[in-house]
Amino acid sequence: MDFQENQVESLLLSINTQDPFWIAIAFVCGLAVKLLGLPPLIGFLIAGFLLHAVGAESGEFLRETADLGVTLLLFTIGLKLRLKSLARGEVWGVASIHMIVVTGLLALFALLLARLQLPLFNGIDLAAALMIGFALSFSSTVFAVKVLETLGASASRHGRISIGVLIIQDIAAVAFIAISAGKLPSVWALALLLLIPLRHLLQRLLDYTGHGELLVLYGIVLALGGADLFEMVGMKADLGALVFGMLLTRHPKSDELAKALMGFKDIFLVGFFLSVGMTAMPGWMELVAALVLLAFLPFKVALYFGLFSLFKLRARAAWQSSLNLANYSEFGLIVGTIAAASGLLPREWLAVFAIALAISFTLSAPLATSGDTMYARWRERIKIFERKNRLTDDADLDAEAVEVVVIGMGRLGSAAYDAFAETFPGRVLGVDLDEQNIRRHQAAGRFIVMADGTNPDLWSRASGLPQRLKWAVLCLPNHRANIAAATRLIEYDAKCRIAATSKFSDEVEALQRHGVEFVFNIYAEAGAGFANDLRRRFGPV
Repeated sequence: MDFQENQVESLLLSINTQDPFWIAIAFVCGLAVKLLGLPPLIGFLIAGFLLHAVGAESGEFLRETADLGVTLLLFTIGLKLRLKSLARGEVWGVASIHMIVVTGLLALFALLLARLQLPLFNGIDLAAALMIGFALSFSSTVFAVKVLETLGASASRHGRISIGVLIIQDIAAVAFIAISAGKLPSVWALALLLLIPLRHLLQRLLDYTGHGELLVLYGIVLALGGADLFEMVGMKADLGALVFGMLLTRHPKSDELAKALMGFKDIFLVGFFLSVGMTAMPGWMELVAALVLLAFLPFKVALYFGLFSLFKLRARAAWQSSLNLANYSEFGLIVGTIAAASGLLPREWLAVFAIALAISFTLSAPLATSGDTMYARWRERIKIFERKNRLTDDADLDAEAVEVVVIGMGRLGSAAYDAFAETFPGRVLGVDLDEQNIRRHQAAGRFIVMADGTNPDLWSRASGLPQRLKWAVLCLPNHRANIAAATRLIEYDAKCRIAATSKFSDEVEALQRHGVEFVFNIYAEAGAGFANDLRRRFGPV
């Protein structure tokens, strides 16, 4: 407990009188952009800009909360990460090729600008140009995961591929930092291999934590402890948090732990986005240099799309994955600091990287959140780039007899599937994204496929299915994901009746506006169902 007490004491001592005021400004800006239909994180970035404009500087409290947020974020990513997903060609292949190509082309771009004597670029040599290219070849893990959570698409195909690419980039970042520091990890790093057998003990302890505060505390202990352990042996702390999350991946309570930590992670990440906006105040030269580098961002996104298509992803998955990664990374600030310390780049480049990062976040968020709308508008043009040979789990579906589809095969979805299977025997299709869940249902004799219910290409995989359906039941765990699935059905001219689940009363009207006829409020209906069951068993109660 000494470690945890020291962490909490350090955080509390770093709070000063203006910090609550800054957080209040972040809340106001976040609420304002949310009312405009944009992710709140854009408001947090704007709050950082405003605070820096009036002379405020990022203090110890913001740095501490930002670090905590990133650590918990990577730990929760690890909880859902399957190692074999990183071994897929569309993940490591795209990440590696994209990093090499973008680094080389951005370096050439920077050298060209140096020949043109553009301010801040003049005097740049090949080594400095390669450093600029490498810094901007990455996409932001923190930002992409937050956008995916906003969309309710963390478990979607494009979400999992995007996160996989980002993990490969993070591994490259770890290698770069180790090399640039001029030292290899400590020999004690080999002892980290003991974590493989130790995972059984960690998973056993998770069994005893229950469902309350001990569960949350256990997750925080593992996330921060793993980060500190890796740092002690010369490895990147963030990698430690990720690895410790992966040690619990297959545990039945890993999803519950991730959900329990979500609120803490989201609060602490406010500090991250505020601190990005407050990193450095650029002058005119820095702003011009940042805008020039931002002009390269569309090519970076187009290259992602081209590579994903080359690796046989369907057009929509390639499109949305590319938009998820349409930004620069906070890693650029780390590279800039290292380059400035070694004399490769002037310190003004820190401001250039900071403003390029912040603006890329601001531009990327609305693009990613409106990806489906843009895809629907330009679908035929985008699908031109789709390859005829597709990945196995993107093959066409044989669903000619299907009349009912259940999207999201968790506990509620499974119950709905079984209920409809009595009336529509052999004509019910389940859709889910979790491989283990799919195998379990298939072993039980259910007709279920791996697909993303929010993806319009689901319906193009089964010709004529939307028009043949009599019922569509949406049991996805996220409200926005249910809305997206309902929207896709309407877009494909489905004439079926649509039912969906919700958790809160304000979600019911939103679902009904998007064509959902029946909405099952989980919490409200659970109480009514309990009372009805009591009456049936014991008479009037």
